[in-house]
Amino acid sequence: MFTGIVTDIGTVLAVEGQGGLHARIGTLYGAANIDIGASIACDGVCLTVVARGDSAEQTWFEVDVSAETLSKTNLGLWAPGRRVNLERALKVGDELGGHIVSGHVDGLAEIIAMHDDGASTRFSFRAPAALAGYIASKGSVALNGTSLTVNEVNGTDFGVNIIPHTKSATTWGAATVGDRVNLEIDTLARYVARLAEWNT
Repeated sequence: MFTGIVTDIGTVLAVEGQGGLHARIGTLYGAANIDIGASIACDGVCLTVVARGDSAEQTWFEVDVSAETLSKTNLGLWAPGRRVNLERALKVGDELGGHIVSGHVDGLAEIIAMHDDGASTRFSFRAPAALAGYIASKGSVALNGTSLTVNEVNGTDFGVNIIPHTKSATTWGAATVGDRVNLEIDTLARYVARLAEWNT
């Protein structure tokens, strides 16, 4: 379980594999504090740590990514040098600063427009039609692992506002139109929709 509050920007150091993927990610998290088997959200995808250590340059951890995960996310674009949003799993007693995020990505949203709004940037996204009904104005979404508030919804399109702090503390400062980002719909919206479906 996560909150969508990014705590480090990691760097993909190496990737290998066919079908699935094995990746090494550099991080500022201390290796001694990363347990084998721990969950770390990488661009919003909950992945299991299978190895970790320290090189001369930095701390790193390794993860395996299944073919199923690659089919639902943008992790297939990972290459050495790519920067990724990281979040450690939520612990009992931690502050819930964002919203409840599972790390189970539902699909990909595309950035279709960006424009400055004062010091912030307003982003417009296009969601897959099957997921658009779960996105509500003033509700929450997780995009590349970042908890964000939806400003408005128009069919399959929706907008969010990203403040300067979020741009500097995450990879959003380097986003461009056309990027496809990992989208996780709000867990509460998912269950409300399921209950409505069950009761009809």
